[in-house]
Formats: sequence, structure tokens, C-alpha cells
Amino acid sequence: MQVAHWSRVEWDCGRWPHFSAHELACHCCGEMCIWPEALDAIEALRRAPASPLAITSGHRCAIHNARVGGAPLSLHKQLAFDVALAGHDPAQFAHAAHACGFRGFGYGQSFLHLDTRAKPARWFYGNRSKAKWASLGIF
Repeated sequence: MQVAHWSRVEWDCGRWPHFSAHELACHCCGEMCIWPEALDAIEALRRAPASPLAITSGHRCAIHNARVGGAPLSLHKQLAFDVALAGHDPAQFAHAAHACGFRGFGYGQSFLHLDTRAKPARWFYGNRSKAKWASLGIF
């Protein structure tokens, strides 16, 4: 794992051609964590539906994570992704993310949190999100 300002990380454009370190870096300071397993999974997901992904949050430094109310042990402090669901079928998108190697799923109304934690986990961002995803037959 490599952590540095996005302009100083070693970015493999051949391995992750659809994303940039700048795009996935912390919004407040530019810090970026290179976590190859997570980057490989998001690149595979980008290729799976063959449509762009809008990453609304990637890596977060500890200060930014606290400011946005992130969990103290949030995987965003390494590398996790909040992906906007606009333009995607939510159920198909979630299934594709699972097939691409993601094991952590946070279900929001307009986004899906994805990470490559060691053990599978899922949670909902409120009862409305839970109802939405249940109505899609995800569970």
C-alpha cells in the first residue's frame, strides 16, 4: 500500500486506465492510497457494464473522514468507493460489483459503497435505503 499526495503516487495507467489518482484522492487534501486489490475491482466493474462510473468518494484522509461523519475505522481511509447509481440498474450493478470482487456493500438510496474488506459485510444508510434495495430483490 502506498500513501502520498495523488501527484506523487505511482499510477499504473495500463492497469487502471479508466480512473486517475486525482479522481480517487481525498477531496480535501489530495492524499491517495494505492490499494491494488480495490483498484483492480473498480476497474473490473467499470469494464463490466461498459459505462462510466461516477465515484463520489474514494480515499479520505482521517480529517476529511471525520468531517463527513465517516466511521472511525472506515475503509475510505484506505480505499473504498461510493459510486453514484444514476444511469445504472441498481440490482444489476450490485450483482456486477459482487462478481468483480467487492465484499463490503453499503446500500444508499442514490449510491453504493464498495470495498474489498476480508470478510463480506453489508449495511444500509437508513430505513428508506433498506426498503428500496429490498424492493429490488437484492435480499
